[in-house]
Order: sequence, then structure tokens, then C-alpha cells
Amino acid sequence: MMEQMPRLRLVRRSVECEIASTISRLRALARVTGNPGGISIRPLAGGAVALMAHQLPVPSFNSVVGLQAGHEREIAELAAWYGAAGVPARFEIVPAYYDWALGAALARLGYYQSGMQASLVCKPRLDLPAAATGIAIERIVGTAALAELPAAIAPSLRVAGRGCQANVHDWLVPPGHWLYLARLDGKPAATAILYVADKVGYCADAAIDPALRGRGLYTALLHRLIADASAAGVDFVCGGADFLSQHHRTMEHAGMRVLFVRGLWTAL
Repeated sequence: MMEQMPRLRLVRRSVECEIASTISRLRALARVTGNPGGISIRPLAGGAVALMAHQLPVPSFNSVVGLQAGHEREIAELAAWYGAAGVPARFEIVPAYYDWALGAALARLGYYQSGMQASLVCKPRLDLPAAATGIAIERIVGTAALAELPAAIAPSLRVAGRGCQANVHDWLVPPGHWLYLARLDGKPAATAILYVADKVGYCADAAIDPALRGRGLYTALLHRLIADASAAGVDFVCGGADFLSQHHRTMEHAGMRVLFVRGLWTAL
């Protein structure tokens, strides 16, 4: 199915799925009493959106995504919006959406392309290798296993310390999202999230205990996410990683290929 789909349509569907996943999780977090993450969501024309979580220093939660030609007229206002909240803004530029006027508007305000993030895709697959010896992958349903997760592999859980432990699973894993835990020799070692919507599977938020990297944990998680998304009937699976990072290389080893590389623009 993926090979028959026009490349631009693949780009659009993958970007739309990423945006939908992030918005869903931020809205769930915003519903927590007191909005402890400081969540604000500002819709823009054409499906673009400006996201802010000024109490959570997660770049993807504080980014403008889906920018297209015509949005250059809003860059200054958006930069001021983030500045007033004391949040460093990040503008994500997808090549297929890029227009020279966007880059010119960002440059005039002192923004530059400070990073690159690869978006990778693969076709559905069920015949994936078994996890390495000692690794077990489980899907977390409910809150029981969440208490086991150390901060090193579940940084989003720090918000739970602000009075929302009772419904932590609901905001961490809203509808459409599945949370996975990888154990190494029985101990929690890594997590990842799968989001499935509109026949697209999106692999997100992989986190590995730094002391346990290089043990095959992320590969095992990816294989499980791809298999479960495939069983759910998706047309393709997508995900992102910093360009040429270890996560990027692991995703390619798991059979994913680069669809595009987006530019990440931040202030000088």
C-alpha cells in the first residue's frame, strides 16, 4: 500500500498524524486540575498549530508545526506569544511545505535552522524478529506498572508529582495511544508510545535508561510497535528522530526509511 501512495500524500498523512497525537496528549494534560503543564494550543490555518507547555521543557510540546506558505505573516506574532510566556519557540519546517517567505520571516526575527529531524516510515509488517534474550515488552494498561517507572525512562511522569497521580494514565496515554514498557531481566528499562489514527501508526516518545543503552531495547520496542500497528490495519508506520542520531540509526535497522528531513528553527 505504501509503495502505491504518492510521496507528498505520505508526508501530509505522517505530519497530520504527528500533530494529532501531540494535540491529543496536550489536551488530556490540560484537563488535569490546575493545568500543571501550562498548556496552550493555538490553531492556525491549513491544519498548522502552535503548541505551548511552558511548565514542560519538551521541545515538541513548545513548537509551531505544519507551517506553510502564507503563515509567514504570523511568524512575528507567534514569536511574541512565546516570548511573553518566557518559552523558547521552535518552528518546524517540513520540506514539502516550505516556502522561501517562511525562511525569510524567521531569519528577519533572528531565527536560524539549528537542527534537523528525520521522519521515517515503513510498510506494515507482522513477521518481525523476536526480542533479544532477557528483553520482554508489555503494553501498559492502567496505573499499576506506572509506579515502577524511574524518571530516567518516563520524564513526563514528573508532572504526576503536582497532584495528578490519580489519573496519570489518562493524560499520559489518552485514547488512541498505547504505552509500552520494555523490561531487561525483569526490570523496567525503556518505554515508548504508539498512536494509531486514520490508518497511520505513529511511534513516539521512546525513552531508555541511559545505563542500559546498546542492549537492543529500542529495537525490541520498535518491532513490537510496528507489529501492533500492522495488526491494527494501518497503511504505514511512521516516527521521528534527530537526524543521524542513535535512534535514527536504530529505526533504519528496524526496516524504516527516511521520508523527509525537517528543519528545526530556533532563536540565535
